[in-house]
Amino acid sequence: MLRELHISNLAVIADATVEFDAGLNCFTGQTGAGKSLVLGALELLLALRSGQSMLRVGATEARITGVFMIQNLVLRRRLAEITDLPLADEPEMILVRRIHQSGRTTASLNGHPLTGSMLKNIAETLVDIHGQHETQYLLERENQLTLLDDAGQLGAIAGEFRDLYKQRRECLRQFREMNASQTLRRQQIELYEFQFREIEDANPQSGELEQLEVRHRLLSNIEKIKRQVGGAYAALYEDDGAIIGRLKSVAAVLLEAAELNQEFSSAAEQVKDSTIALDDAAFTLRRTLDRLELDPEELATVTDRLNMLHRLISKYCDPGGNVEQLRAYKEHLREQLTELKSADQNTTALEARIVALEQQLSQRGAELSQGRKKAAERVIPGVHQQLAELGMKDARFHIEFSPVQAVSGADGNTDDPFGSPSGLDTVEFMLAPNPGQPARPLRKIASGGELSRVMLAVKSILAASDRVSVLVFDEIDANVGGRMGTILGEKLRAIARRHQVLCITHLPQIAAYADRHISIKKIVRDGESYTTVSTLSGQSRLAELAEMMAGKNITPTSLAQAEELLALATRRTSVENTDASGRKMPRGRASTTAPLPKKRAV
Repeated sequence: MLRELHISNLAVIADATVEFDAGLNCFTGQTGAGKSLVLGALELLLALRSGQSMLRVGATEARITGVFMIQNLVLRRRLAEITDLPLADEPEMILVRRIHQSGRTTASLNGHPLTGSMLKNIAETLVDIHGQHETQYLLERENQLTLLDDAGQLGAIAGEFRDLYKQRRECLRQFREMNASQTLRRQQIELYEFQFREIEDANPQSGELEQLEVRHRLLSNIEKIKRQVGGAYAALYEDDGAIIGRLKSVAAVLLEAAELNQEFSSAAEQVKDSTIALDDAAFTLRRTLDRLELDPEELATVTDRLNMLHRLISKYCDPGGNVEQLRAYKEHLREQLTELKSADQNTTALEARIVALEQQLSQRGAELSQGRKKAAERVIPGVHQQLAELGMKDARFHIEFSPVQAVSGADGNTDDPFGSPSGLDTVEFMLAPNPGQPARPLRKIASGGELSRVMLAVKSILAASDRVSVLVFDEIDANVGGRMGTILGEKLRAIARRHQVLCITHLPQIAAYADRHISIKKIVRDGESYTTVSTLSGQSRLAELAEMMAGKNITPTSLAQAEELLALATRRTSVENTDASGRKMPRGRASTTAPLPKKRAV
């Protein structure tokens, strides 16, 4: 329940605090006093309306604070999930929204900042606001369907149908994309297959490029090598005065000298050893030169292989690439080809998935339709009874079912039977207000009073299944005469046994049934307008009821009539709140201890 609402610097409200009862709370006051502004502040708190241009003149910030008492642990856990805050152990929820002079707004819950989406979800969970034209809510066929689902406790099946609808829609999107990209996919397959074959045919091996480059350098320079190494060999061994021959002569001289003087022995041995080493080197050179032969075919083969590898690396690798990158790209092509070629298989699997989802949708849709029709059979007699009590005993109300119109498919044909996430059928609340008149949709009923009474009749029947605990009615008695005021008061009081109700009214017959009567007045002080809020009881409440009946000139007669009206409401309420055994029944607070499903505030 909403326990308290504090408003500061909002339009003509400088500072006001409103405390609420768990049952029926009625706001009364003269036209223009600011009654709707108080409920408008609640809408601002819950981000259901914009606060621009509502800041009080001269103020830098408007602030609205709502104190909610949430006894139900399941609801607190749901709010904790919405806000990602530790709220499960906190029954008191303090919601604050500030409107700054710049137009920027901020919100917090128990001191923690909230995002706009969080605030919206909180609003949908806690409060259901019905404006002066609540009929706008009832006129929407989607809302009528929701109310019927609530009455039949079909929320789980409706949610499952909605999930299946979303899954099928996503599968259809993927299927259309696959079909649209089929030509492109085939082109990609052809390209990737060509690239893969080109690399596969080349069959590049790790380290191959380096070996080929070494071999290519050798083959390309054989003549140069033979000429230069041959010259070196000749200088060592074959030419006149060759190095090795001369060293042998030097070694012989030194060996002969060593026989005469041992001091030459070391040098003689070194020259001898060098001569032998050079002789071996010359032999190795000769043998290597004899094996070196230019093979033009091998050179051509190596050159072609190198050119091919460099071309593929340049074509498929980054600058400075190598054979390893080329081999990696080939594996990437293999994966891409596997994925693209499996697309046809995926398309087949997707078609099978769509068929399975449609079978489930047909089954759940049929269950939903059957449940809705059963719920309608229960709701219609109850609405007839309520309408009779509201002075429309000859009115006939019924709920018309029609299949959802098929929607156009991707090819423009209207062959998709699942045209709505809400089920296989739509509903229309129909009303024939008077005998002999044909039933017409509610949105085509001209009388605002008739619409108000139909709305209240439906709410009375569906109060037990309504999704939120706080119901707000802004001037539900608009276009309804005083003759029906008492009945409207009784209906609102009956709804207030299950929900906290906030109601703006101009009828004393309704205000007399309030558990808390709140007066809204506008005063002028020092040339400025102020709206004041006060709770009425005792003589002040009698005076307000008398003024609502007879105007400002309150007389003993009007006071007596007000006292009689209040006594009558008290007696009827006492009877309503007592069961067959005489025990008093709880009112207003029952909904604070029961789980509250989410519902979009209107």
